[in-house]
Amino acid sequence: MSIIESLNWRYATKKFDPTKKLDEATVNTILEAGNLSASSYGLQPWKIIVVKNEEIRQQLVEHSWGQQQVVDASHLLVIARHSAIAESDVQAFIENISETRGIPQEALAEYKGMMTNTVNNLSDQDKDVWVGKQAYIVLGNLLAVCAELKVDSTPMEGFVPDKYDEILGLDKLGLKSTVLLPIGFRAEDDDYQQLKKVRKSLSDSVLYI
Repeated sequence: MSIIESLNWRYATKKFDPTKKLDEATVNTILEAGNLSASSYGLQPWKIIVVKNEEIRQQLVEHSWGQQQVVDASHLLVIARHSAIAESDVQAFIENISETRGIPQEALAEYKGMMTNTVNNLSDQDKDVWVGKQAYIVLGNLLAVCAELKVDSTPMEGFVPDKYDEILGLDKLGLKSTVLLPIGFRAEDDDYQQLKKVRKSLSDSVLYI
């Protein structure tokens, strides 16, 4: 099946089958794909939290506008952004580049300086917006990969981030929950899977200049 066919197959699953669980190999593939997502400078100022604990997920339903996908899906992914990004994040990235590519850190000084200037010249609010955008790049990548693997998913913004951060302990880890992605298998009686996908025509959504 082509990627276009896979993307036509996917839909925002409204009802998951709670009896069906994803195998760990498939989940790891999805997570690996998420980790390969593009990000500004490659800093990856986010973390993907995998919530498997059923009791915790039950607690989260109340703070998800009652949406049962949070608990019925095989796994609940929470894409969280760093609550702050600083020179230390840049330094950690430089060290990773140096080790991975065998390049002396001194040779990366100019690149490090450019990133540091970007981080230092942004207000706290602008940093938060910038980092939050990176989380949505991850979301898009995960949606496409799930579709290709025939794993159902539902991107969700309908939740109370502060409550999620409290229950999951993200506030203590310097993280802010940004967007949710329950993944698993659609229920046979989810009528939404029968609906035709509604999108603009390519001529309406693409502009050639």
